[in-house]
Amino acid sequence: MAKVKVKKKLPSGKIKIVERRKKPKFAKCARCGAILHGVPREIPSRMRKLSLSEKRPNRPYGGYLCSKCMREIMKEKARLIK
Repeated sequence: MAKVKVKKKLPSGKIKIVERRKKPKFAKCARCGAILHGVPREIPSRMRKLSLSEKRPNRPYGGYLCSKCMREIMKEKARLIK
């Protein structure tokens, strides 16, 4: 991952340049490419510390499809069953 240089003030008053990891891009819908809401934009080491319910929405295709595409797919599946 890319790193960003950030100035940080130390307790002694001096300023030190520190490298921090950049946040990744927003998660996108696999079908339409829209930004997924409810999916945090964190680096992998921080994502591992989150619980499953914090990582993605708790619904079918949560964290993979946006709500609009998910509704369309569920409607298509319901029509096929009939």
